[in-house]
Amino acid sequence: MSKAIDIKNLGVTYKSSRGLYEALRDINLNIDAGEFVCIVGPSGCGKTTLLNVLAGFLPATSGQVLLDGEPVTAPGPDRGVVFQQYAVFPWLTVRENVAFGLKLAANKRPAGEIKDIVDHYIDLVGLEDFQDSFPKELSGGMRQRVAIARSYVVDPAVLLMDEPFGALDAQTRQHMQEALLRILSKENRTVVFITHSVEESVFLSNRVVILAARPGRVRKIVPVDLPEERNVEILANPRFVELRSEVELLVRESFTEN
Repeated sequence: MSKAIDIKNLGVTYKSSRGLYEALRDINLNIDAGEFVCIVGPSGCGKTTLLNVLAGFLPATSGQVLLDGEPVTAPGPDRGVVFQQYAVFPWLTVRENVAFGLKLAANKRPAGEIKDIVDHYIDLVGLEDFQDSFPKELSGGMRQRVAIARSYVVDPAVLLMDEPFGALDAQTRQHMQEALLRILSKENRTVVFITHSVEESVFLSNRVVILAARPGRVRKIVPVDLPEERNVEILANPRFVELRSEVELLVRESFTEN
């Protein structure tokens, strides 16, 4: 179900009003199928640019991205994207939002199959009591769960998430992190997750990738050797505290690295 990602010598250069701007340089990263990788680094280090290349929204200037050996050249149904802003349609109910992708030509399903799939994912994200509600009637965390469910229904092999919990309060953010891990334990996917929160990166991932700034490039990769099942109690685990401190130091150093 999930797919491996192979990033080879990736570079991205933009044309700007000041001339050429090198956003990413010589990124090399292998992500195993089913692995959860968080990417952190200073603002402007190219985290979102990297995600956009993986999604197929932005072409590489040099190098390439492969999904199970196939080059990424455009967006595709094998990749689901969740943004920081709640990308839900305000005029559609929860059920209609979640079902939206299954009515498009690329993922079209028979009506009976759509119902079963939508029921499954609404239940998985815990919104069965709100399926007929509109987004304005939901909290921020609930709207983000709608966005996650909508990404999942089209059965993507890879889930790309750009600061999806960044706008939430601390308590809701922790709840959403735990909910995401529960979902992934039942529905295996390869995940690339962008965040500014060091604590979040260690809590969620199998590995944390730290990018250096301007141009963005891989500075260090930190394996996260914590139990697969994680909840708020792990924040006091000595190994968690050690890993968080290690990543925090590497991110601070990334601000000044040339």
